[in-house]
Amino acid sequence: MSNYTQLSFEERCSIARLREAGQSIRQIAATLDRQASTISRELKRNAGSKVGYQPAYAQDQTKARRWSGSRLERDDSLRESILDRLAQGWSPEQVSGRLAREAERKIISHESIYRFIYAQLKRTNDRKWRFYLPRAKYKRGWRTKGGWPRHPDRPSIHDRPKIIADRKQAGHWEGDCMLFSTAGQAILIAHERHSRLTFAVRQDTLKADPVAQALVKMLRPMPANLRRSITFDNGTEFYRHARIERQLGLNTYFCDPHAPWQKGGVENAIGRLRRNLPRKTNLSDLPSATLDAIVANHNNTPRKCLSFQTPAEVFNPLHFECESTPGSSPGRRK
Repeated sequence: MSNYTQLSFEERCSIARLREAGQSIRQIAATLDRQASTISRELKRNAGSKVGYQPAYAQDQTKARRWSGSRLERDDSLRESILDRLAQGWSPEQVSGRLAREAERKIISHESIYRFIYAQLKRTNDRKWRFYLPRAKYKRGWRTKGGWPRHPDRPSIHDRPKIIADRKQAGHWEGDCMLFSTAGQAILIAHERHSRLTFAVRQDTLKADPVAQALVKMLRPMPANLRRSITFDNGTEFYRHARIERQLGLNTYFCDPHAPWQKGGVENAIGRLRRNLPRKTNLSDLPSATLDAIVANHNNTPRKCLSFQTPAEVFNPLHFECESTPGSSPGRRK
């Protein structure tokens, strides 16, 4: 059986000439050594309603059907669905993973979404397209992070039990402060390592006592089994770590000097929140309802590390389960 090949432009010219001469489909097929069905299909698919069968028009119609450009250029409903989720602050990877989870099959890769956005930036020269990307950057890159010296009396992150590093047990937190251009303005962030749930509260000062008080108030409503440990960097705002330990009945640990990446969960959460809370934000002008909505959206955005469930979906069952489980007694946990 011979392999089928597409009609060439020269063959299309011959079809038009022979058709105009009054030859039948079978006669044209015999002349071109083609199947009659091939000639019939060609005349039906590539003839214009007004111009009839023209070789150049037929060639253009074939190329248009065989175009292999971006799927998002061709699929309007999929494109709108993806852009809507990107506009909510989801990353291309989160969109891709969630679509696959909902459909129980792969819909589109995150790389295809990235390529589509970059193509629009280049083709349209419209800078607004970059705001669909997680950090609104034209190119992907790496960020550097700083840190502070660690006081010798603070428990080291290297003393943490291995189960904390594995993220398999709930109740282990990371804490940090999200800073802004206006001096004294900050948001205190607590991030649960297992579920990736994030709490945030506006902080008017970075003095150690108010920060400790705010953190205790934030985590105290949690069941004891969801208050096992918390890890900080070496900022002076966490100087009252012993008070936090005592009042919450958990263990505190501190990163190495100049290594805040060792508490990568809260660093990542702050990076995500920056999309809606850039450093230039004036917290005095930010309504509390707006901050709550930003954090709620963050906690209801799917994560690849959670098999594209949301932090809220993972954390809520844990919270209800722990409420019915007797808590451990205060003190340093093993």
